[in-house]
Amino acid sequence: MSTIYDILRRPLITEKTNYQVSHLHQYVFEVAGDATRTMVKDAVEKIFNVTVVRVNVINVPAKRTRRARSRREAVRNPGYKKAIITLTPDGRLPIFEGVE
Repeated sequence: MSTIYDILRRPLITEKTNYQVSHLHQYVFEVAGDATRTMVKDAVEKIFNVTVVRVNVINVPAKRTRRARSRREAVRNPGYKKAIITLTPDGRLPIFEGVE
């Protein structure tokens, strides 16, 4: 890793993560493959200036799907690592503000 900005790749925004943001104060990010819990915690605290209570890291496996036209051809979606970050009840991330 070169900087803390390389650890957090992108936020994951789904219906489930919207529920987690509004009710559980949890935010979900796709992170770099070699990122650890402490690296993710330090990156979020420095970038967004919030207090992180807990970090859960999950390796999402790759999935095989089929194309619509030729049903035989299989496509593999790559796997990634995601982190669920729990903040204090008064902590908020500004990038998720419009989603709630």
